Amino acid sequence: MFMSRRLRYCLSLSIPNFPPFLPNFCFHSHSLPPLTHNADDAVSQFNHMFHVHPTPHTFHFNKILISLVNVKRYPTAISLYKQMELSGVEPDYFTLNIIINCFCHFGQVVLAFSGVSKILKLGYQPNTITLNTLMKGLCLEGKVKEALRFHDKVLAQGFRLSGISYGILINGVCKIGETRAAIRLLRRIERWSIRPNVVIYSMIIDRLCKDTLVDEAYDLYTEMVGKGISPDVVTYSILVSGFCIVGQLNRAIDLLNEMVLENINPDIYTYTILVDALCKEGKVKEAENVLAVMVKACVNLDVVVYSTLMDGYCLVNEVNNAKRVFYTMTQMGVTPDVHCYSIMINGLCKIKRVDEALNLFEEIHQKNMVPDTVTYTSLIDCLCKSGRISYVWDLFDEMLDRGQPPDVITYNNLIDALCKNGHLDRAIALFNKMKDQAIRPNVYTFTILLDGLCKVGRLKNALEFFQDLLTKGYCLNVRTYTVMINGLCKEGLLDEALALQSRMEDNGCISDAVTFEIMIRAFFDKDENDKAEKLVREMIARGLL
Repeated sequence: MFMSRRLRYCLSLSIPNFPPFLPNFCFHSHSLPPLTHNADDAVSQFNHMFHVHPTPHTFHFNKILISLVNVKRYPTAISLYKQMELSGVEPDYFTLNIIINCFCHFGQVVLAFSGVSKILKLGYQPNTITLNTLMKGLCLEGKVKEALRFHDKVLAQGFRLSGISYGILINGVCKIGETRAAIRLLRRIERWSIRPNVVIYSMIIDRLCKDTLVDEAYDLYTEMVGKGISPDVVTYSILVSGFCIVGQLNRAIDLLNEMVLENINPDIYTYTILVDALCKEGKVKEAENVLAVMVKACVNLDVVVYSTLMDGYCLVNEVNNAKRVFYTMTQMGVTPDVHCYSIMINGLCKIKRVDEALNLFEEIHQKNMVPDTVTYTSLIDCLCKSGRISYVWDLFDEMLDRGQPPDVITYNNLIDALCKNGHLDRAIALFNKMKDQAIRPNVYTFTILLDGLCKVGRLKNALEFFQDLLTKGYCLNVRTYTVMINGLCKEGLLDEALALQSRMEDNGCISDAVTFEIMIRAFFDKDENDKAEKLVREMIARGLL
């Protein structure tokens, strides 16, 4: 659904790039062509300048390096800088700042610090932009504690830092989940008379919401407003999302209304957060009403919000409504992506409309889109459950041919189908192949195989496999234990079944109604009525009957 896709709404609060400031002057040269915005042309122009006599001023080389930085061609810019040095073109203060920025974005902070040494050799001092760039580079590499130590060292040497500097540090601290450290840093900069802005507050509010500390996040928002710092659409969206995460939909809606009253228009992301939350609560009609509000507010609906609503309808088994939304989207000029098709295919499969699902799958091919692992897995599961096994292996081969890696769910579906159709040895071979491909089986994989072994009378093999799983420390669930208890009961080993139930509960896995029903039925079948009735009483005492 929307959150599983992450809505493409990762908080847009990353600190902006800090290209070095260039002096406000310009050199004119009739031998130099105008600066291009195309990276390849920029490289060609850069190389051409080495053959111009006299050699152009470093300023012109800097302009091209900046144009490459602007399109994130950091390695190219670094390579051209090295050409400058080899060709005898002296880098200046601005060149070195550009290259420090490139090294930081390219994950080479050590080399960035060597750039600072060159700045010092030129007789300059690094400015706030240089220091910010280095702190950001450390944070980008996950070296947030080193960035904080660097900050302390910089202050000790008498440098002054800006609000942007602290935005970088707080962003880094929040990204590693150190919420309390971020709040302490906020309090420190307030004492230093640096006024935090909406971006800094929003970062911390976002981290608090991710930690489900939504009331604390709201308190920080209230503090921000009380200090005359106006929240923006990002701040509100974070809080709306936070309230939705903790299931406080009414507060999320109240906040949405509040932002409208403050003349801050919710954007597509804000609305989609609410649509997603309503869908997860099963309130799909209300979610569709939000779409109507969006249209009225002249917000252009995108593929994410449509797919979120479709998924909501599929979750409540209203697949026809999901289909209606799917075709409405296309009529409105929004092109469905593979995720949309996967939602519809999965929804149709769940209500056994296999042919319609296959038609949509064919439509993906007709539109020259590549189905992803989720699409293939949904369809494989559907075909397995509908008994169309002959189609499954062709689909699996196609999946591999198209470079879509099967995951543990794909393999579980195939192993389950093989077990249910009596092909246990093939299921075991596929299980081994899965492990060979470094796909880690999960508890469902183990349960499927154990059930398959028990059903064909290979209880000894099942017990050996089961014991091996326990020895290796796998966390098995009540379904896995129940499969083994059922296997023991079918072989008439009722005392062993009771012992396993006791061992299961000792391991913190509590019997459910199915576990009890299997054992009760087995004891009644063997005329051990006292034991059966004792289990019935225990079942009643636990509220399972």
